[in-house]
Amino acid sequence: MPFFTRDEQLEKLGDRILQETWATFPQLAQNQVAMTWLIYPPPAPVNTGGALSPQEFWQYPVKGFGYRGVELIYPASVVKLFYLVAAHEWLETGMIQPSRELDRALRDMIVDSSNDATGLVVDVLTGTTSGPDLPPGPFETWKFQRNIVNRYLQSLDWEDFKTINVNQKTWCDGPYGRERAFLGEQMDNRNLLTTNAVARLLHSIVGGVAVSGRRSQAMLDLMRRSLNPADLAADPENQVVGFLGEGLPQDARLWSKAGLMSRVRHDAAYIELPNAFPYLLVVFTEGREHSQNQAILPFISQKIAAAVCEISE
Repeated sequence: MPFFTRDEQLEKLGDRILQETWATFPQLAQNQVAMTWLIYPPPAPVNTGGALSPQEFWQYPVKGFGYRGVELIYPASVVKLFYLVAAHEWLETGMIQPSRELDRALRDMIVDSSNDATGLVVDVLTGTTSGPDLPPGPFETWKFQRNIVNRYLQSLDWEDFKTINVNQKTWCDGPYGRERAFLGEQMDNRNLLTTNAVARLLHSIVGGVAVSGRRSQAMLDLMRRSLNPADLAADPENQVVGFLGEGLPQDARLWSKAGLMSRVRHDAAYIELPNAFPYLLVVFTEGREHSQNQAILPFISQKIAAAVCEISE
């Protein structure tokens, strides 16, 4: 069962939006999109600066809609949100020490989606490094260490995290040496996430209960996206154009993390519109032809934003 409660009104709206999406983009197959959508009627337990304790926050019922929300999909750079939370957990508990270089890497990993920065973050989190193939014994130790983030996420005992895998770096050209061996001959050890799992993680961040209220706010600060056309024009890698942010009015507020590679185009966003309920939206799309289509995610986002204005408690 997902952590949110399915809502009849959201079900109708979500189904309608998906039908409109397939009608507009007929080449997008029904098994090439996954979506999780949460809304936060007042009193909204999100973006409070950590005013609620975890116990209070998790008692708030959440209304949501999901389509293929439990399907495991390669997440591309959306996985960086999971490494961000893990890094703050490690810092909070003293497992790693703060440094200017780690701060720089965390910022670049989320703000600019840098794969090089992500590589450093994964090294710091796991105590592993990339390099040539290792002998069997040391490689077993290396693999155990590389799975530490998975073990942390499993320790949260959240149903939505039981099937996911987050133990790989993100690449520009691809892994070599021990990294390629760890990925598996058929890439069966690649990162895998569901839209429900991403929504749960993002829900905890915007709720101020991911690690701590202060650290959740620090994570949100990195995820804040400008919708100003001048800012977008100045930054071709802005994670807004071609993603969910492009479908929003300029007076919206957006916090997000996109994912893009040759076979997928994804986005995970928390959105506040004037005079509407805040909401959270995670959309994954698959397919080589769709990953290059910059219109699908903005179309869905625009329809969701319009639908939020229709929603009554």
